[in-house]
Amino acid sequence: MGGAADEVRYGEWIAVRRHGTHVAELVLDRPRAMNAVSTELARRLTQACDALAADPSARVVVLTSSHERAFCVGADLKERNSFTDAELLRQRPVNRAAYTGVLELPMPTIAAVHGFALGGGFEIALSCDLIVADATAVVGLPEVSVGVIPGGGGTQLLPRRVGAARAAELIFTGRRVAAAEALSLGLVDQLADAGRDREEALALATRIAANSPVGLRAAKRALRLGHGLDLRAGLEVEDGAWRAVAFSGDRAEGVAAFNEKRTPDWPGE
Repeated sequence: MGGAADEVRYGEWIAVRRHGTHVAELVLDRPRAMNAVSTELARRLTQACDALAADPSARVVVLTSSHERAFCVGADLKERNSFTDAELLRQRPVNRAAYTGVLELPMPTIAAVHGFALGGGFEIALSCDLIVADATAVVGLPEVSVGVIPGGGGTQLLPRRVGAARAAELIFTGRRVAAAEALSLGLVDQLADAGRDREEALALATRIAANSPVGLRAAKRALRLGHGLDLRAGLEVEDGAWRAVAFSGDRAEGVAAFNEKRTPDWPGE
């Protein structure tokens, strides 16, 4: 984990640490509350995502937790219990901006999940492109058990991962899913030994970050924008992304490096 010189804090509960030049670690750091998403944490998560989105040197972002037994347990229900209806309504855009901030990061994102990732915590993970979980992970969207629905993207992101019927079963029952079943259902993408989710996610991020930053961001746009479209429309999205990279400095460098049998020095433009 990076030292203090490598860390930028966003309030008390969010940190960004750099690993080398191109991998950023976005840390949920509210251990006393198992990273429960309060209004303040949501605001700071949005700020951190805004800063990362504007940083061209960040090629991959890894979301991690400082808590030993949880990634994030979801909404801060103690705070919610104190809200009037008017206060809850005012808080909604703040919370929504936090989940959207993660979802709309332009570079590849990886969630490193151990322990509990429930409700909004699992929605943060679902907002990432890839989820690496360790053997202790327990995921789920239990919102209907407290009289609400997944409101951080869960009803839309989960069926895109596992299909409509499976998502319906998981959301309607609100059941918790342990790591091995989560992998078999496609709720997570890679399973690590206990305690190694962060290490493996960072290693994966390092491999990804060796590739063209222009290519990575364009590929992510094509994947996100093309999903759910009919094939013809999806291929048009892909063509637009291809045109955005075909005449870039990264494309020229990539071809030159291949022919010269050397490692590319990506200009990132």
